[in-house]
Amino acid sequence: MPDARRPAGELEAAVLDVLWAAAGPMTVREVQTAVGGGLARTTITTILSRLTAKGLLRRARAGRTYAYTPVVADPAALIARRMLRELEESGTDRPSVLARFVSDLDADDERLLRSLIHRADDAGGPTP
Repeated sequence: MPDARRPAGELEAAVLDVLWAAAGPMTVREVQTAVGGGLARTTITTILSRLTAKGLLRRARAGRTYAYTPVVADPAALIARRMLRELEESGTDRPSVLARFVSDLDADDERLLRSLIHRADDAGGPTP
């Protein structure tokens, strides 16, 4: 029998997509319905618990259950958060990590990054 498991992270991404599209907090049952695919309630509960433990969701009591809300606003914020975590975990070699990152950018991305840095400087953003 072939393995019907989803690729790693696919279900977490689907749950996050549902929560980002929601007008407000969602219960396990609401997430289960929105994700679809005949997934068990326990599977959705496990995914929501993992995302909460990772700091990506906040949960609050909603009657006898919990309702979940994303901590990060959208996929771009999630990716930025992951990039920052990787940078923080690089230890004392931050300059080398950042230098390698910038050197690996294509010309368009490098121009975009420079533009964003200049815009942040002009707006009084944080300086090193």
